[in-house]
Amino acid sequence: MPPTLQLILILLGAAVLVVVVCRLVRLPPILGYLVVGIAVGPHGLGWVEDNAETRYLGEFGIVFLMFSIGLEFSLPQLKSMRRAVFGLGLAQVAITIMLSAVALPLAGFSWQSGLALGATLAMSSTAIVSRMLAERMELATPHGRDVMGILLFQDLAVVAFLIVLPSLSNTGPELMLAIALAATKAAVVLLLILFAGQRPMRAWFHLIARQRSSELFMLNVLLITLGLAAITQMAGLSLVLGAFLAGMLIAETEYRYQVAEDIKPFRDVLLGLFFVTVGMVLDLSIVAGQWGWVLLLLVGLLLLKLAVVVALARGFGAPPGTAWRTGFYLAHAGEFSLVLLAVAQQSGLVDPVGGQVVLAGMVLSMLSAPLVIHFADPLVRRLTANDWLARAAQVTQLAATSMTRQEHVIVCGYGRSGQNLARLLQKEDIACIALDADPQRVREAAGDAGTVVFADAGRREALLAAGMMKARALAITFADTRTALKILHHVQSLRPDLPVIVRTLDDAELDRLLDAGATEVVPEVLEGSLMLAAHSLLLMGVPLSRVLARIRAIREERYHLFRGFYHGATDTSDAAENLQPRLHSVLLPERAHAVGRRLAELDLKGLVEVTGIRRTGGRPQRADQDALLGVGDTLILLGRPEQLLLAESHLLQGEHARGLRPHS
Repeated sequence: MPPTLQLILILLGAAVLVVVVCRLVRLPPILGYLVVGIAVGPHGLGWVEDNAETRYLGEFGIVFLMFSIGLEFSLPQLKSMRRAVFGLGLAQVAITIMLSAVALPLAGFSWQSGLALGATLAMSSTAIVSRMLAERMELATPHGRDVMGILLFQDLAVVAFLIVLPSLSNTGPELMLAIALAATKAAVVLLLILFAGQRPMRAWFHLIARQRSSELFMLNVLLITLGLAAITQMAGLSLVLGAFLAGMLIAETEYRYQVAEDIKPFRDVLLGLFFVTVGMVLDLSIVAGQWGWVLLLLVGLLLLKLAVVVALARGFGAPPGTAWRTGFYLAHAGEFSLVLLAVAQQSGLVDPVGGQVVLAGMVLSMLSAPLVIHFADPLVRRLTANDWLARAAQVTQLAATSMTRQEHVIVCGYGRSGQNLARLLQKEDIACIALDADPQRVREAAGDAGTVVFADAGRREALLAAGMMKARALAITFADTRTALKILHHVQSLRPDLPVIVRTLDDAELDRLLDAGATEVVPEVLEGSLMLAAHSLLLMGVPLSRVLARIRAIREERYHLFRGFYHGATDTSDAAENLQPRLHSVLLPERAHAVGRRLAELDLKGLVEVTGIRRTGGRPQRADQDALLGVGDTLILLGRPEQLLLAESHLLQGEHARGLRPHS
């Protein structure tokens, strides 16, 4: 087998296996690629050599990543985010580099090494942070905007660092000459490509698009990306600069979104190979001998970046909560840290042992990033508003606000749902008090008729101060089951007759919340399905009165018709998801145990619920316990995954359902 093919097969096979594991345990795939590199590299099993061919293959991942960043480069976007990008972002990168350039020479490093390592440590992971912000629905929050602005500047700064770092290996006048020459080359290439290339690029893409060939379109994108990368390399600059410029060129055309989708598979696969090559460089024997320095670098990096970002965010006017959240999100290293470290080592700016220590510290910081971000919110609350003086002030302010109110509604959470509810209550002249633990939101909403107070709705004293004993109703508007259960516990112990309406994302916790004392539970997914169905029925000509009757009946039955869903390959499969009831259909073949028996005889109650029976060629009907089952009938079951498997086995093979029933 040719060595190149063997190399690719080993890397792909190991990467697929480890990324599957990372997906199952919900860790970033980047970390899986690094583990693959450590395992198969020369310092692990030795299956793959760390040579120029391997590193060159991995470098194409950075080429396509920089191309994607160029596609996102937008002057209007930069203008709208100029405070975060060119204020916070520039200051964060500059101060981190300055601190490193001052501190590292005191430890025996050269100032060039200090600059190189400062640039390396200034980066944070765009892939990890943007994904977690999106999952937590925080992209539009004040700290989300600041975080994305800083990350955008870091991505842009990488282009400059990739030009400057190789020049730092020179000394004296040669250093300044090398930097000036590199900057001049970059400026000339930038002017030629961006200003002279925009009009021909748009015309060329118009010509390609008129051919209506997705294959040709994809080939054209690859040609432009790799072609411009080759041009900048021939000019003595890096491959990634050309790829970034290619992305910027296409970003000015109407084809940018199609190109972004087409290039994504190449980018993700090749970027994965790059991280594999980074992992191959890590020598665990050296790291084990220098573990003290690795831990010192890890802790120092996290604390240094946290302090810098928090101080800068406060200096730019962010409230304490926003500043701390921004700092926790950006305290770790990033994928471009690994890129810049590789360039610094190739340029002789970092010695092999020092490079191993820095690489290990950065990888560990990336491993810790999801955990730090996950606990950022409770940590911020403790740091900004949880001392006893603040608590006393909150309760006093809350009690003063509620003192004159009777028969009011307590709104727990003043996000979008809480604000909409408060507006509707005010339209009906119903008094309300909203409790929210986000100081920024409370300050922004200070003009809303004095109804918003900073308080943790999950605390007993906060609910009492809000006038729970004389309130008319209480609404929990945030989809946090744990806090909702805490509030319901307080209500049941103090005022069990108080009606409580709870918002939740889906029906997974519906029964649990109802059992805890909720009067009504509003699952967003099911209510959205109801509205979609209602509009569809009206457009189909079904009378409004009948549609309203259907919706009312479904709500009265606790969404029974909509409970559960058919699970597909694209649905998530984490532990929480597996606790949800889902629908599953079982077709009865000729020799099935259930054929010729009535539903009541099968004794499935307590194991699963039979929500319907579909006869051959017919529509689903309600499940009648006296229904006689025949060949070709399909039973629609509702239950949890393990229960569905047991029930299907009983229907088809005849094992006794009670004996198979799982222990509760």
